[in-house]
Amino acid sequence: MKQRSDYCGNLRENSIGKEITLYGWVNSYRNHGSLIFVDIRDREGILQLVFDPNNRKSFQIATQLRNEYVISVTGVIQRRPKGTCNNGIGTGTIELLVDHIYILNTSENLPFPIATQKNCSEELRLKYRYLDLRRPQLQHNLITRSKISKIIRDFLHTEQFIEIETPSLTKSTPEGARDFLVPSRIYHGKFFALPQSPQIFKQILMISGFDKYYQIVKCFRDEDLRSDRQIEFTQIDIEMSYINESIIMNLIERMISKIFKLILNIDLEIPFKCMTYEDAILKYGSENPDIRFNMEIKNLSHEFKDSRIFSTIISQGGTVQGLCIPNGAILSKSTLKNIIEFVKMLGAKGLSWVKSSSKGIESNLEKIFSKNELSNILLTCNVKQGDLLVFIADGNKNTVINCLGQLRLKIGNKLGMGNDKKFSFLWVVDFPLITFNTDQNKFESFHHPFTAPKNDLDLFSLKNQRNIGFIKSKSYDIILNGIEIGGGSIRINKNDVQRKIFDLLRISYKDYKNKFGFLLDALSYGAPPHGGIALGFDRLCALILGTKSIREVIAFPKTQNAIDLMVNAPNDVNDEQLLTLGINRIMK
Repeated sequence: MKQRSDYCGNLRENSIGKEITLYGWVNSYRNHGSLIFVDIRDREGILQLVFDPNNRKSFQIATQLRNEYVISVTGVIQRRPKGTCNNGIGTGTIELLVDHIYILNTSENLPFPIATQKNCSEELRLKYRYLDLRRPQLQHNLITRSKISKIIRDFLHTEQFIEIETPSLTKSTPEGARDFLVPSRIYHGKFFALPQSPQIFKQILMISGFDKYYQIVKCFRDEDLRSDRQIEFTQIDIEMSYINESIIMNLIERMISKIFKLILNIDLEIPFKCMTYEDAILKYGSENPDIRFNMEIKNLSHEFKDSRIFSTIISQGGTVQGLCIPNGAILSKSTLKNIIEFVKMLGAKGLSWVKSSSKGIESNLEKIFSKNELSNILLTCNVKQGDLLVFIADGNKNTVINCLGQLRLKIGNKLGMGNDKKFSFLWVVDFPLITFNTDQNKFESFHHPFTAPKNDLDLFSLKNQRNIGFIKSKSYDIILNGIEIGGGSIRINKNDVQRKIFDLLRISYKDYKNKFGFLLDALSYGAPPHGGIALGFDRLCALILGTKSIREVIAFPKTQNAIDLMVNAPNDVNDEQLLTLGINRIMK
């Protein structure tokens, strides 16, 4: 067998007249009697092969070909005859006149066609993932993912970062999502955990003197899935010593800008926009606001404080807030009814609307307000002709903000405001350090308990729950088109401050000594100021490639039910394996 000369998709007119050897799969087969045409496919693309009956041996073998046969061919590149070029592919002006062909393997009838995803369920694709991965689109996705990974590594090495691997078997410290546990064969009844993040290890590396660390690392979280989550996922993990928030944010902006320039040839404007967590919630109803369209939530309580239907709610501490939707007057009454049902499902008691169009003013409040009063409402709220004003009144401010935040996204997408070709980055900063979980009646870290506070903790008391809620953290999330792609913080580097945080979280000395004792000890030995960030590599790749699900950029993903359909995992294990681990099977 001759060595491969090049990949099919890389060949161009400068190869005309050269003898070429190719390997690949039969993508399509056309027997015209006098000539046989075959498209051969490899990871880089497709090239047309021509078999001439004058070459009897090769022509005869070509008659046996079927889709997905694996072949090797040798021949001479020639220009396609005039009028037969295919402008849809890079090799569309050339073809290979085959001298020799070898069938290296045959193929059974396919469960679905490789060339198209029509009438093919995701479950079938994942079951036969080895066939699904032959598709040009998926191969493009994974090749692009590889290129992005290389850009990141090259960039960080230029910035003098050191790539260091951290353990995949570690200690269980269930503070966020559920851990994946791995039983120990040597120590029965004890377990390792798969890391949800290398958080503590990268802080230890800073204490150890590796002042710039990174890795592109697998993490594991036993949580319910959706399109942008997997139980095992990949993150770009970065930590630095002697920094503040602006240093790490600038680093990430420059890295992402380089990725977008080299992959999409897009020049991003830096620095990225930045807003506080409080503004994000109040203006957009979300800690991950999509700023591709500027449709902010407005507090209309002042405008409606004297109205006969909303004044009572406002006087009792409630609120009226709304959205002015540009060109929203085109929405039909049936659509508006659906919108009302949507916010009711989210907890609102109802929704009011007023639209201004060429037909005049329309509203579901026409029986309560006169046309003149409705006109004044539109004028006061700066609603222009063609716009739609929607608003919710409720005694619970959080309900109003949440409903309008989700409604903003729903309407924005329906009206085509969320342009997928536009990339809008945003930093959200000044998150709360600690929140109170009313369901579990306990304090919790908003991010994690190693995040440094912005405030002087001596000003806050365990006895004043409301006071604790005002502590801000030195944390930051990076958002792309309304999706969080990463987050991080400046860390606590002093033992006494870390102990105060544990006290505020009401974690007992025994508990934090058992879970994090080694970190507390390490902080006592000259820990430098440090901080970092973790970026969701799968999400970032999916957004760059424009896929709806991160499963389209992962080679072997799980389903939304956390099953690997190709290898049939998770699977049962026998009693002998369990006994070796000191585990008794639970009988159903």
